[in-house]
Amino acid sequence: MIFRVTFLSVLLASLSLCRAQAQTAETGQQAKPPQPPDSTFRLDVNEVIVPVTVTDDKGHFVANLEQKDFQIFEENKLQKIRTFTHDKSQPVVIGFLLDLSNSSRDHWETYQNAATTLIQNLLTGNANYSGYLIDYAQDAEVAVNTTSDPDALVDRIGHLKPGGGAALYDAIFLACTSRKLMKGEPIEPRRILIIIGDGHDNASGHSQAQAIQLAQRNLVTVYGISTQSFGFTKQGDETLQKLAVETGGRVVYPLGDVYRDTDGFLGHPSDDGNYPLKVGSGGYADAMEAKLNKGVADLLGEVTTQYLLFYLPENPKDKAYRNLRVTVDMPNVKVRARKGYYAAAPGS
Repeated sequence: MIFRVTFLSVLLASLSLCRAQAQTAETGQQAKPPQPPDSTFRLDVNEVIVPVTVTDDKGHFVANLEQKDFQIFEENKLQKIRTFTHDKSQPVVIGFLLDLSNSSRDHWETYQNAATTLIQNLLTGNANYSGYLIDYAQDAEVAVNTTSDPDALVDRIGHLKPGGGAALYDAIFLACTSRKLMKGEPIEPRRILIIIGDGHDNASGHSQAQAIQLAQRNLVTVYGISTQSFGFTKQGDETLQKLAVETGGRVVYPLGDVYRDTDGFLGHPSDDGNYPLKVGSGGYADAMEAKLNKGVADLLGEVTTQYLLFYLPENPKDKAYRNLRVTVDMPNVKVRARKGYYAAAPGS
């Protein structure tokens, strides 16, 4: 299959982007490393790629759909799908963004185990799957650059310690601009970000809107495993949801029931017998780990079970941002796809 997508001069001065130029699979050239910032952002698009996930009303993946079952609307106008694929062996580059802020201190070992399980299940040594690790607290850093070796990421996680603020948006910025590119990005392989954290940000130099725009421009799909504690502020929940919905991903919340049922948590009176779990007990730790493992399993299937749709838009440069909507001709299904894409340089 030949993909007719060429990404040139991926730049944005307002976000202080570093240039990241990637050649298409048609040229077969190796992607170039990030370059110094320039004054414009320009994305020439001949063919648009839209990763899509479809689940039934019970959350199970619908894996037997055909091209005729899908419709793509750009700015509410039906588009003709030119290419369709559902190949589970398609290459994927996965960024693992790990929250090292103070909110992770109490249950850090459990979060480490969940991240390790996720990495080991997605990066199995298969060259089609590669990943990188970005940790964020007061600052964000690329802790392990892009590799197909899971041991490099797992070893690094074992040496990390939480503490400080939360620079989540800066971590997304790094994922899109400052790590090694694989040949063929962003068309083949696809780009995925998985955030393991509570969604809070109190230290970034970039805003939520900038993070979302950058992810959309770089064809990144964002997923989240929320470590948000039941009963705390919903700000983090809203952030993770916004990032996921706008890019076609989703968020799982594995710990809500654990915290809800825990004696002594968030002002619950310590009255033995009223709550099934008690903070600090073995049952409490086991329940947290089990729930996080379930969240990991939920996302594993989703990352590897996406349909890819390609279409050629009309007047590709008449509007910077274009709204997308994907539907499936089937009752009682949920369709997840990115909400839009950038076809030309934004206005000044």
